[in-house]
Amino acid sequence: MDSKKLTLSNGTPYFEHQDSQTVGPRGPVLLQDFVLQENLAHFVRERIPERIVHAKGSGAYGTFTVTHDISKYTKAKLFSKVGNSCRMFARFSTVGGEKGSADTARDPRGFALKFYTEDGNWDLVGNNTPVFFIKDAKKFPDFIHTQKRLPKTNLKSATMMWDFWSLNPESLHQVLILMSDRGTPYGFRHMHGFGSHTFSMINEQNERVWVKFHFKTKQGVKNFTDEEAVKMAGENPDFAQEDLCHSIENGDFPKWTMYIQVMTEDQAKDFRWNPFDVTKVWFHDDFPLIEVGEMELNEVPVNYFAHVEQSTFSPSSLINGISFSPDKMLQGRLFSYPDAHRYRVGVNAHQLEVNRCPFAVNNYQRDGYMADSSQYQDKPNYHPNSFDDITPDPSYKNYEYELDSAHVANYNRNENDSDHYTQPGLLYSKAMNAEDREHLINNIVESMKGISGPKGEEIINRQLCHFFRANIELGMRVASQLNVNIDANMMNHSK
Repeated sequence: MDSKKLTLSNGTPYFEHQDSQTVGPRGPVLLQDFVLQENLAHFVRERIPERIVHAKGSGAYGTFTVTHDISKYTKAKLFSKVGNSCRMFARFSTVGGEKGSADTARDPRGFALKFYTEDGNWDLVGNNTPVFFIKDAKKFPDFIHTQKRLPKTNLKSATMMWDFWSLNPESLHQVLILMSDRGTPYGFRHMHGFGSHTFSMINEQNERVWVKFHFKTKQGVKNFTDEEAVKMAGENPDFAQEDLCHSIENGDFPKWTMYIQVMTEDQAKDFRWNPFDVTKVWFHDDFPLIEVGEMELNEVPVNYFAHVEQSTFSPSSLINGISFSPDKMLQGRLFSYPDAHRYRVGVNAHQLEVNRCPFAVNNYQRDGYMADSSQYQDKPNYHPNSFDDITPDPSYKNYEYELDSAHVANYNRNENDSDHYTQPGLLYSKAMNAEDREHLINNIVESMKGISGPKGEEIINRQLCHFFRANIELGMRVASQLNVNIDANMMNHSK
């Protein structure tokens, strides 16, 4: 095999890679050693700002194949017939930890998918849980601050977390999932994924339905207990990354089956809860799962930084036939995600290989950091013009609809939607078995034991009231193990 010359970034070959140019064998280094300058300058710029959330993650390429016909719900070309397929990229992650944190930490898991379709890239950016802690994006910065570190000590704080949760009972559904064994999944291959939000699908007849996306692991659900997760964090903090890479490299390609739930607009009007509230689920008995297709991950990226770290996902990356809903959290993410990527990776992040649409991108965006003009070269950067051949296609016009109200206000997110307890109660009493409940109680108690300070008792009692309102047994068992005496006042608050 012919050897390649060692070169600088401008292509100039050079020889002296290991020894700096100096005045004599022990003399000072010369400023003119530009090879030293370039290597050091690039080295200290090799990292970009880590994600504020979902910083620690793993990724892989694969394929998605349509196995069942849902064309009556959507005009998306991907779903136009059984057998259609596309390349895709998936990134899994923890949420609250930094880039060097442990894969097995108790945390929700990000479940972000990018489908490279002929109608553009479609990003489905969800979690391994069907619900979330809050229902309005305005609360997101405050919530995430409680999952990070105290400004003074730079330490994680159970007091801070439970203070926020106790003051926001809408979080209870997700808190119970987090504190169960589902909060410590066995890597990424053995967990389900969810779009979490309500989205919409629009068909060829311009009819709209509301949908939720589900991805069921074909490897079977498997979780760590709290003790196992803590032990693994010390032994191998990169367990999930290693598990995903090794399984793919060994030909054991992980797979998930994609399903949707469908709700008509009339059903949404009569639904017991706000169908666009991301703290609630749609019961499968009322809105059964409809099988759609299968995703398989079969390729480990050749360079982690270039593909996984620089990958960008946004709920605003939608394709014709799939659209958003009035979900307040989703609406906020439509702005915040692409804005985060413009800051973190740059305004031209979409031109990077992992983010680039492989079919066609024709627009009038130009310049900025790291601009690559190979696709547009000297074409005009304004529209309309007399020179290019770009024509807006009317078949991609936005779906038109009437709003229920024209009154603008800062509506209380919980007004007429304050049932924060029924679904968490059913999760505890119906969805969990005895062992699940035992682990849940133990994990809650161990976490709440970390609540301290002058407000500690107040925070504990406030959270216990939420547990009681969801399920009396749940509240009693947590209170008992925390050695809290239950009085009539607390029980009254739970009614």
